[in-house]
Amino acid sequence: MMDKAMVPGRTARLWLLLLGTILLVAGGFFLIGGGKLILLGGSAYFLLAGAALLASGLLILRRKPAGALLFGAIWAATLLWALWEVGLSFWPLISRLLAISVGAVVVALSMPLLRRFAGRPPAYAASFGIGGALSLACAAGFAGMFVPHPPVAFAGMEPALFALRGGAQESDWSAYGHGADNTRFSALDQINRDNVDQLAVAWTYRTGDVAVSDGNGAEDQNTPLQIGDTLYVCTPHNDVIALDADTGRQKWKAMVNAKSQIWQRCRGLAYFDARAPLTQPGVPGSTPVPAVALAPDAPCQRRLFVNTIDARLIAIDADIGRLCPDFGSNGVVDLKAGLGAAPDPQYQLTSAPTLAGTTVVVGGRIADNVQVDMPGGVLRGFDVITGKMRWAFDPGNPDDKAAPATGRTFVRSTPNSWAGMTYDAASNTVFAPMGSSSVDVYGVPRTPLDHRYGASMLAIDATTGREKWHYQTVHNDLWDFDLPMAPTLIDFPVGGKPVPALVFGTKAGQLYVLDRRTGKPLTKVVEQRVKPANIPGEPYALTQPRSVGMPQIGAQTLTEADMWGATPFDQLLCRIAFKSMRYDGLYTAPGTDKSLSFPGSLGGMNWGGLSVDPNSQTIYANDMRLGLWSQMIPQTAESQSQKNNGGEAVNAGMGAVPMKGTPYAVNKNRFLSALGIPCQAPPFGTLTAIDMKTRAIKWQVPVGTVKDTGPMGIRMGLPIPIGMPTLGGTLTTQGGLVFIAGTQDFYLRAFDSGTGRELWKGRLPVGSQGGPMSFRSPKSGRQYVVVTAGGARQSPDRGDYVIAYRLP
Repeated sequence: MMDKAMVPGRTARLWLLLLGTILLVAGGFFLIGGGKLILLGGSAYFLLAGAALLASGLLILRRKPAGALLFGAIWAATLLWALWEVGLSFWPLISRLLAISVGAVVVALSMPLLRRFAGRPPAYAASFGIGGALSLACAAGFAGMFVPHPPVAFAGMEPALFALRGGAQESDWSAYGHGADNTRFSALDQINRDNVDQLAVAWTYRTGDVAVSDGNGAEDQNTPLQIGDTLYVCTPHNDVIALDADTGRQKWKAMVNAKSQIWQRCRGLAYFDARAPLTQPGVPGSTPVPAVALAPDAPCQRRLFVNTIDARLIAIDADIGRLCPDFGSNGVVDLKAGLGAAPDPQYQLTSAPTLAGTTVVVGGRIADNVQVDMPGGVLRGFDVITGKMRWAFDPGNPDDKAAPATGRTFVRSTPNSWAGMTYDAASNTVFAPMGSSSVDVYGVPRTPLDHRYGASMLAIDATTGREKWHYQTVHNDLWDFDLPMAPTLIDFPVGGKPVPALVFGTKAGQLYVLDRRTGKPLTKVVEQRVKPANIPGEPYALTQPRSVGMPQIGAQTLTEADMWGATPFDQLLCRIAFKSMRYDGLYTAPGTDKSLSFPGSLGGMNWGGLSVDPNSQTIYANDMRLGLWSQMIPQTAESQSQKNNGGEAVNAGMGAVPMKGTPYAVNKNRFLSALGIPCQAPPFGTLTAIDMKTRAIKWQVPVGTVKDTGPMGIRMGLPIPIGMPTLGGTLTTQGGLVFIAGTQDFYLRAFDSGTGRELWKGRLPVGSQGGPMSFRSPKSGRQYVVVTAGGARQSPDRGDYVIAYRLP
């Protein structure tokens, strides 16, 4: 008979009651969810583990040591299953093993109590030994969460810095992507790999314009310009400010104060100097750049151009901040002219104007999925001095370059170019990334010309507006896979010889390299067979392009094993959600059932663009990895009562919003777990270096931590480098650095451009969605790195900061 002194007391009974109950609840969750998963054709693990957990919990409630032994068997089986399913990949293993390992520690440490209730010796040494070993394993796993786990680790010795090709020199940052070629590369090395850890704030300026976000597009996304000793920034309401480059002191401020219901942002400005020599193209057969006349004593010899969220193109004197009286009507051109009905926010300007010789070129954003009858996506070129329209490229009437006759409009609802454009001075060509015609997910009303230009890269003569070529990346785009970025001009090695090319990324995670003379791909592109959905009359494309000759960034075909969660419970729910949807890979067409698109329309790669080191011939791309599910729903009175204002919140669970003029409403949402975390395994955002010569990834690292975000929007405060979705571009420098700020945590970071190792990070007052830039002050000779910080996308914290960094 057991000694009464050895019988555990009331506290021990309550502890085992609590432990057994927790295991019963967990087992019940696994059993029910696992059963549903099996019915959907998914893994049997959760059902089997649930049944075993129920048995373990019941045994522990009855104070039987067999309950602990059974839990140990569950843990061992889970370990084998996890290794079989995902191998040694860190984040998938943590999701599967950390929670159950913590549970195993608790059960192991409870084993002496169970043995005492059973009248056996407590076996402290064995129980505490197993518990201690498991505790160390859990601690190691937890510690590993604070260490980056590169999807592609750099292999080899750190490469030396390459000399500047052709003796190139650094110039002013005079365009959104630095120069007209849009490389976002600075040939400065005062700040470099060896000293970047000393980088400190030189000055901070507050613009006074805070974009208050409701999820519909209010964000600071600016990349400043630098001309001489002056920095130029624009704000979310399109105010333009000139700052002293060394001190941040305001020189002047032009109050534009543009208004829009839902969209507040300015990505950049364009700059023109009438006193600078006019560059004519050198490629044979190119159209000359028209000369312009401006009296030497006339104002606005140097002018800035901003296009606004309320559809104006404005010219501002870069010296004094006043509107240029000779441009348009007292400095303003009405960009709604010729569009017909274009109420706010159906038509807006969302990217910087493009200076192309002496022509200012603008496109425009057409709101997504509002209705069939929308403004057209016309591209227009305006005289840089007078503001007179030189040409219009109307995708619905491409041969007519003139403004519409009185009473008529540019063709409605055509593909549009909302992203930035790039100018090739050598051939006098503008390269415009095109989106899709309205509405994005329903192609029945589309015309042959809509099909021709949708989701295409379009090359236009900058002087005449004549099409030179176009290249399509998606046929009958039903995924909102607009081309989202201005391409970058490069010399691409083919057969050991440089070929003038352009490179760009897509929302579908593809990288395309095209000969910029002909538009032909310089790397392999295949036509992949895809499946249609069930929308009557939809002209489904049965093949889609895939750029297999270059690395694909975050565009893998998901499987159930890719489902992830902070715990096994939300992982199970993600598995059920995944198996409940129709998913055929990258081009899964939307239908009346729920279907999954990965990457979704928010990314892959987006408007921030690429940066390129021309010396090492390396391309740098940042991305986001967010799936998006959608469902086409026959219009009902309820769906028609929903408001679709054309903002971005339609992609975040607004319910079924009507697409006026179609038989359907569309319901879209991000593919997130119950905790608000992406359902697929991390990373959710990366920075990737691609070698132009080998066309392979040099390295790929996660970017961003959960310090300033977390499950259900709760700020975790933990610098876990899981890799977060990125918005905003990168800056690459001759000093061997890649800078990026567009993460969900509040940092500007510098990475070693050769290895991908994070070398420095500077804390920002709020998050940033802007693109960093760099320049050398002509007064002080100091190199600066500048970024704007107005708030990260998923954060309620907002600001109005312009921050400059330099070495002490």
